Amino acid sequence: MSILFTNVTAVLMDEAGTILNNGYVQVDGATITYVGPDRPQGTFDRVVDASGKVMMPGLINAHTHLPMTLMRGYGGGCDLQTWLNDYIFPAEGKLDARAVSAGTRLGLAEMIASGVTCVADMYMFTGTIAQEILNAGISANLSCGGVYFGDPASFDPHTCGDCIAQQELTDQWHGAGDGQILIDASIHGEYTSSAPLWAWMAQFAHDHHQRMHAHVSETTSEHQACLQRHGLTPIQVLDRYGVWDNGGIAAHCVYTTPEDWAVMAQKDVTCVHNPYSNLKLGSGVAPIPDLLAAGVNVALGTDGMSSHNSADLFADLKLAALLHSGVRCTPGAVSPRQALEMATVAGARALGRPTGQITAGKVADLILVDFTAPNLTPCHDVVENLVFAAHGSNVVMNMARGNIIYENGTFHTLDLEQVQAEVKEYALPLLFG
Repeated sequence: MSILFTNVTAVLMDEAGTILNNGYVQVDGATITYVGPDRPQGTFDRVVDASGKVMMPGLINAHTHLPMTLMRGYGGGCDLQTWLNDYIFPAEGKLDARAVSAGTRLGLAEMIASGVTCVADMYMFTGTIAQEILNAGISANLSCGGVYFGDPASFDPHTCGDCIAQQELTDQWHGAGDGQILIDASIHGEYTSSAPLWAWMAQFAHDHHQRMHAHVSETTSEHQACLQRHGLTPIQVLDRYGVWDNGGIAAHCVYTTPEDWAVMAQKDVTCVHNPYSNLKLGSGVAPIPDLLAAGVNVALGTDGMSSHNSADLFADLKLAALLHSGVRCTPGAVSPRQALEMATVAGARALGRPTGQITAGKVADLILVDFTAPNLTPCHDVVENLVFAAHGSNVVMNMARGNIIYENGTFHTLDLEQVQAEVKEYALPLLFG
C-alpha cells in the first residue's frame, strides 16, 4: 500500500535535528520512501492531511513485561524484593497461556494507543506473547528471562526449562513476520541464575547471532550482594562469561559504576532507563548523564505495568528529561533532545532495528500527535512540547511497519471490547479469585 502524508510537521530524529515543516512523507509497503519539501510524483492508495499534527518516529519501549498489565498497581508501596516475593511471584504462579494472552493484548492496546510501535519484552509464555504481537502489528524483540535456581554443578541445558525455551523460541519465532518478531537471548538477572546458565546463554547468543536482555543493578541490595558473591558488579561478572559479546540490553543500571560503563560502551550494551518504575519501587535514580557522557547508548522503557501502573511512554519521556535536572540541580542535565532520542533512535539501536528515524529507507514506524490539543497549544518549540507537554492520549495515528493500526481512537488490529471482557471474566478471576 502506498500512503502520502501531506502538510507534515515532522521531527525526523536525524543527526542534524531536522524539523520538517509543511512537507511530505511517502510510505510504500513497510518502508519510508520519501521525506522532503516537495510533493512526490505518482498516485497513492491514500493521502493523509497531517495539518495540525506533528509526526515523529514511533516510540520504542525497550524494556517491558506486557502481561503484567493484569497486576497493574498490585502490591503498591513496597520495595522491589518485597513486592516480587509477596505479591508478584504468587500471582504469576497462577498464570496460564490464556491469561497471558489477555494481559498481552490489554498491554498492547494501551501501548499502541499511546504511540509505541516496537517493544523489547521479557516474560514467560513467550510464544503466546509472540503470536499476539504478530496479530497486533507492532515489532518486538522477545526473551524469556532465563533463570536457574538449581545447583550449578547439576546444570544441564537439556533439562533446564529456559534453555529449552530459548531453543524452541528461536526455532519457531526468530524472524517471524518478515522480521517483525526477533528473539533475544536473556538472563533474568545475576541474582536469579548462575554461571553455567550465563555461559550457555552467551554461547547460544553467539551461535545464533542474538543480542542479550538482562536486568542489571536495579537495587542497591542486588548490586551489593553480587559484589559479595563475586567481587564484581553484575555487568562485570556477566561480561566475564561472555554474556555481552553480542551486545544487548541492560535494564535499569541504577547502581552501575564507571567501570561498568566502559564495558557497556565497548560491548554495545544499552542501558534502558526505567525512571518511573525505579522511582515507584524506591529503587533509586540511574546516573543517566554519566552513562551518556561515557558513550553508553541509553534507551527508555516502562518496565511492567505492575510497577509503572501505565504503559504511557510519554510519562517516562518527561521523567527522563526532568529527573536528572532536579537530582543534580542542573537544568538540562538530560536535554529534551536526548530524552527523545532515548525513546526513538537509541531504542532502535538497542534492538538492532532499522527504525527510530523518519528518513527514506527506514521502516515506516510513524505516529501523529495532535498539536491542536489544549495541552500542546501554543507551540514555541516542537521538541519541548513533545517531551514536557504531550501525553499518550494526544496520539491520533499509529503506523507500524507501514500499516495504520490505530487511528482517532479506533484499533484496526485489536478488538478492545473482547480483550477487556477476557481480562475481566477470565484472567483476573484466575489470578485473584
